[in-house]
Amino acid sequence: MTLGATSPDLASPPPAIPSADELIDRIRRYFPKVDADFVRRAYDFAEEAHRPQRRASGEPYFAHVAAVAMILADLRMDVATVCTGLLHDTVEDTPATHEDIVREFGEETANLVDGVTKLGQMELRSKRTKQAENLQKLVVAISADVRVLIVKLCDRLHNMRTLDAISRQDKRERIALETLEIYAPLARRIGINRVCVELEDLAFEHINPAAHESINNRLKLLREQHSDEVADVSATLIDHLESAGIEARIFGREKRPYSIWRKLERKGLTFEEIADIYAFRLIVQTPDECYRALGVIHQAWRCMPERFRDFISLPKPNNYRSLHTTVIGPHNVRVELQIRTEEMEAVAESGVAAHWRYKNSTYRYDPEAAQAAGGDPLERLRPFVEILNQGGDPDEFLEHAKLEMFADQVYCFTPKGDLISLPSGATPLDFAYAVHTELGHTTVAAKVNGRERPLRTQLRNGDVVQIVKGGVRQPPQGWENLAITGRARAAIRRLIRESERDEFQRIGRIMTEHAFRREGHALIEKDLADARARLDLKEMDDVYEALGRGRISTGDLLNAAFPGRLDERGEDVINRELIEDEKARLFVRGRGLTPGVTLHFANCCSPLPGDRIVGLLIPEKGIEVHTIDCNVLAEHEEDEMDKWLDLAWTAEAEANAVSIARIVAVLHNGRGVLAEIAKTVSENRGNIASVRTKNRATDFFDMEFDVEVFDTRHLANILAALRMCPSVVSAERKRAEHEESDD
Repeated sequence: MTLGATSPDLASPPPAIPSADELIDRIRRYFPKVDADFVRRAYDFAEEAHRPQRRASGEPYFAHVAAVAMILADLRMDVATVCTGLLHDTVEDTPATHEDIVREFGEETANLVDGVTKLGQMELRSKRTKQAENLQKLVVAISADVRVLIVKLCDRLHNMRTLDAISRQDKRERIALETLEIYAPLARRIGINRVCVELEDLAFEHINPAAHESINNRLKLLREQHSDEVADVSATLIDHLESAGIEARIFGREKRPYSIWRKLERKGLTFEEIADIYAFRLIVQTPDECYRALGVIHQAWRCMPERFRDFISLPKPNNYRSLHTTVIGPHNVRVELQIRTEEMEAVAESGVAAHWRYKNSTYRYDPEAAQAAGGDPLERLRPFVEILNQGGDPDEFLEHAKLEMFADQVYCFTPKGDLISLPSGATPLDFAYAVHTELGHTTVAAKVNGRERPLRTQLRNGDVVQIVKGGVRQPPQGWENLAITGRARAAIRRLIRESERDEFQRIGRIMTEHAFRREGHALIEKDLADARARLDLKEMDDVYEALGRGRISTGDLLNAAFPGRLDERGEDVINRELIEDEKARLFVRGRGLTPGVTLHFANCCSPLPGDRIVGLLIPEKGIEVHTIDCNVLAEHEEDEMDKWLDLAWTAEAEANAVSIARIVAVLHNGRGVLAEIAKTVSENRGNIASVRTKNRATDFFDMEFDVEVFDTRHLANILAALRMCPSVVSAERKRAEHEESDD
């Protein structure tokens, strides 16, 4: 038995370009009925098309596409995919056209080549947005056919193997970074571990060459020191399993440099503390033998319970299935063991590529075999498609996609027993969106293991989560702190965008109706075609949204609708007069506007039901609500008063709202003061949300309290009760910070 990587690297570059016969022989090993003529024609077509081209290393460009095809054949892909490896750069880099590929090789191969071609140049450019746009293109392509992704992964793998040929260090590092951030996680996502680990190590070597060399040197030293111990463990394992009548294939694996580096970084371990640098893999015939072998090993050696994992009963999201255990073996050495069947081994190493099978005289993806192996690995790509469908700009998509790709997993259950895998740190809100987007949109509460828990609760392995639905589609307040998954955050942001558009249109329509009424005109939308054209807007909904967002003013709309309304100086006389007597303020009740979407309560004055309130139309944000006496309003003088909106509390808000009021108090410094304050607030039906000490002296100290109250009258009652306490010198409602200044 020898130690090394979990499997040999895929089709490591030979000294010469592989011939067509070598490629055909590689395919024939797993598909005896390969159409050799088809493969040879693709080989010759690509060789001729790329004949004038050279790579940065000076070798013929055709060497690259031939190597990609060999890697695909090592992954046991179908003929159309292997030939796509040969042809994947012809349309982009040579005079060959899509029509040429269709004519010579048929629609299937041509569509695969087209899918790879449309990805364009995938190297990471100087701008993050380019990387984001590339990932979006990739997701669009792979959602149509996962083979596009497999070809692109093999293309990137060969490019990484030959990255040294690029002279510019900054370009090598950019390509390596994109490989580490995008391609390697996508390979892991669909379970192609063989490609993933090599991409990671090659990228790591270019991003941090010193660390890569240091770890390799340590591994070389360990091999020399522990070779006898490894041989003893292997022989002892074979003896124990043979005595139990279990036939097994046993080999060792050495942890990859990048994987070691991640553990050193993430867990703060030393090199010596990493328990699984060496591990043994036991390949048996059936799942039953996996558990029997585990029993034999645990009877022979003491196990470490905290390091046992059953991924057969509970597979990883990419269908990885295996038993993991760590025992104290011969020479008192910790030994990690992975026990699995041949089928599990194939899926662990090749992922989705393991499910291409010879069936019914064809060689195709076999969904039945995929399900039998533990589920459809393509499911792992669907969250990316869902995130893309939520819209948003490319940078936002990249942020959400990386959240999906870079997290460890926890496994939770619905009340019916369905398994939901989530990133570590996920909350019930993430769980709801993982089940269904609409369930997430209407989530109001959650029960975890039968007990009601806050939506911010971090879920753990084995939790049973029940979601409590409401009747309204809106994100909960503070959703940014309640959802960590890319899928949930993308869905919430889309919901907010949709709600914003509707509500900005509603605000804009109210402003338009009032403006026309103020001018003595009736609002007739069909008569405003010329006005829309002058404003360069196509529909009235676009006009209303632009008004609501503050992109145009009511004056702009009126001037477009009635060009002669300006005086000879170009000033809006009517509007100035109305502003001067304060009759231009628009009175709305805010009904139908959603707090946190287009309605925002200002922190400076913390409006409460009962306060006279004014709205400020903030461009692209919505309506910011202030009390009428808030000093912040002084910053928006008469020239901006067309952005003021008089607001009133709805009856529902006055009856049912719970708001936060901030109280500033001067207190005697003594024992039991805080207890007395808390008791007083509680007895008056208030609830202290937070407490802060501002200034503390021997005899007095200043404090701020955030108190949940129903309205201004409720706050007044609490303040009056506090002022009656012997320990309270003064208690007042706090206003904006600059109100306390004497300047």
